[in-house]
Amino acid sequence: MTLPDVRRKCAEEFRGRRPPRFRYLDLQGLSAAVRRWSRRAAAGIMVFYFTSSSVNSSAYTIYMGKDKYENEDLIKYGWPEDIWFHVDKLSSAHVYLRLHKWTIWFILMFQGEKIEDIPKEVLMDCAHLVKANSIQGCKMNNVNVVYTPWSNLKKTADMDVGQIGFHRQKDVKIVTVEKKVNEILNRLEKTKMERFPDLEAEKECRDREERNEKKAQIQEMKRKEKEEMKKKREMDELRYVGVKALTLTLESLHC
Repeated sequence: MTLPDVRRKCAEEFRGRRPPRFRYLDLQGLSAAVRRWSRRAAAGIMVFYFTSSSVNSSAYTIYMGKDKYENEDLIKYGWPEDIWFHVDKLSSAHVYLRLHKWTIWFILMFQGEKIEDIPKEVLMDCAHLVKANSIQGCKMNNVNVVYTPWSNLKKTADMDVGQIGFHRQKDVKIVTVEKKVNEILNRLEKTKMERFPDLEAEKECRDREERNEKKAQIQEMKRKEKEEMKKKREMDELRYVGVKALTLTLESLHC
């Protein structure tokens, strides 16, 4: 039974002055997404989202988990476009910046933003947010913040909750926050949103779109190859006809 059917039945029941009789089956038409959201909310899987932008770029999404337990899912279901931030050598929140993903280039190569392309204003927004969410770091000046691509994060079974390592230390960069800037934190706070996302489903959707893009790119390349081959055959045929016509003309002149 769909949601409109449930509403219609409810209206019919009230018109007949009888209390509505709902069974579990009546709820099957409710959105599965709503039920999943309720389960995630009950489990306390909360993620905070912020918006950051610079003068010369479009808006960026910054996000972090409510506590260290959310960090496990954020690590597991991160995107290749994500950049991870953490206060160096101190406990802090795990903050992620999602870079802009553009389009596929040469089938398997992606033409998009790199860690070096992060605007300075956006980089400092992330660094200040990490510092502010560190029990020790928020009270200190000249705090170092490390950041690296999500793909460089290393998580093994023997690590504690929220603990992380790196595959390549050379890919880890550092930015220093000299002191707290309230203007930055207040601006980010105004954009703050609380969500209970299905991180696994969002990652699957992202990966599926990427596969579809690759497939479309391959199909487009095959189509162009067929067109080029067709044009080549047509040119070869025209040259053959031209040569044959010239040969016949020369033979007729000799006669």
